[in-house]
Amino acid sequence: MIIVQSQEQGGEQRTILMTMKGVKLDKKDFFGKSDPFLEFHRELLDGSYALAHRTEVIKNTLNPSWKPFRINARRLANNNPDASIKIECYDWNSSGTHDMIGICYTSLAELEQTRSGKTWALVHPKKKEKRGYKHSGEIVLDHIEIKREYTFVEYIQGGCELNFVVGIDFTGSNGDPRDPSSLHYIGNNRPNQYMEALSAVGNVIQDYDADQLYPAFGFGASLPPTWQVSHQFSLNGNPNYPDCQGVQGILAAYQQCIHSVRLYGPTNASPIISSVARMARESLQTSGAGKYFILLMLTDGILTDMSETINTIIEASSLPMSVIIVGVGDADFSDMECLDADGQLLRLGRKVAKRDIVQFVPFRDFKTVSPARLASSVLEEVPGQVSGYFNSRELRPLYPPPPH
Repeated sequence: MIIVQSQEQGGEQRTILMTMKGVKLDKKDFFGKSDPFLEFHRELLDGSYALAHRTEVIKNTLNPSWKPFRINARRLANNNPDASIKIECYDWNSSGTHDMIGICYTSLAELEQTRSGKTWALVHPKKKEKRGYKHSGEIVLDHIEIKREYTFVEYIQGGCELNFVVGIDFTGSNGDPRDPSSLHYIGNNRPNQYMEALSAVGNVIQDYDADQLYPAFGFGASLPPTWQVSHQFSLNGNPNYPDCQGVQGILAAYQQCIHSVRLYGPTNASPIISSVARMARESLQTSGAGKYFILLMLTDGILTDMSETINTIIEASSLPMSVIIVGVGDADFSDMECLDADGQLLRLGRKVAKRDIVQFVPFRDFKTVSPARLASSVLEEVPGQVSGYFNSRELRPLYPPPPH
């Protein structure tokens, strides 16, 4: 199945779902059959072509079925329904010099208008003049379906709220808050790194949340009066109502909390992620595409419950939520980079995440730039995660835009 994502200038997106296969392709390998793959090329203004997408290689077959893939129509055909799309079929060679099997042409308009069973003959340009030559095999369209997709802006304008939740690391590795070298030290009328990161990200997200009430938690501290260690406690001291009013409310609760608890450990992230996952699961049952949760976790180092955290993130990947992790200080953040599975899906044994929901950035990379740069970096994946999630569940905005 091939997914061709088309975005119009007016913001409307359509997804073309297409299943294709090759039939009776030319045999290219002396000791085998062929190892075919497809290349899709878009037509440029000067009539030349540029590579837009390449499929995977299917080994040793003349009748391949390629896996689904997604490609933006702007990349495939510059959103021009009549622009030519060149499809080249090659036999893969380990040397990097691949043998051409044949070429065919189509367009977005043809893909949208065609029916299942459509066949394109692959013609080799050096063979087409030979007497008796017909083609070098065919590619066949088994199924095509066009769906409307919505953008991040359309979901927000259609009533979706971004629900901001904060989790702050209160483990002993941060250092005594009374010591100027501590990551939690507050003095000289200057915010610490936790406060700077929270302000930078929160001040952007709050524009997308109508009530601006944000649940804010700490983890890894021992709490009065029993001094028992907690891996999730309300910053405002109210376990039944952890919401703070706006970013300033979170900062005020944090500054009060840091002087009333004892920094301890270990650094367990999974309890707070699980808590936000419960919120997201409940909202999905009641509000559809009305809420999306963003958990901002601020931590200074290595997680103690890495396996549990990975498992929790994998389970949360099927819910309307994202996890942003900002690493504070100069510790080793290789574990966090592992959680940010860019280019691949997070795995634990046989369990695989449905999608990538984690974004990690180390605060030290942004200490000398404006807060806007940090916010931009940590939030850059969120719009695609929001629209991608709701579209994959076929959930329309609460108030859909009128058709174009």
